[in-house]
Amino acid sequence: MKDLLILTKIEELDAYSHTVMIQFPKIERHVLCAQIRDTLTEIIKLTVRAGKKYYKKTTLQDLDIEIEYLRSLIRKAHRIKYINTKRYEIWIRHVNEIGKMAGGWIKSING
Repeated sequence: MKDLLILTKIEELDAYSHTVMIQFPKIERHVLCAQIRDTLTEIIKLTVRAGKKYYKKTTLQDLDIEIEYLRSLIRKAHRIKYINTKRYEIWIRHVNEIGKMAGGWIKSING
């Protein structure tokens, strides 16, 4: 059940990310945007994988790492002024929500 809710939130994040990245400079669409897209794809894969596996611990740890990596990429985009502070706050709020859900999922697995 949790994996379905988190997957919905990740898909919402993916859609918002696409909207934001369209406004990046063309030169960065092939570098930073590609890294963000790849990270989002990996987050989706890991979420689906964790939902299907019996032993979820390592997959959820990998998911947590990818979420943190996404945060760092978004901070980089803000630091080099590709996004303004308002977009940064909204984007990070989406990522933090997913991070909290993943953290709760990890805690429920650890007992």
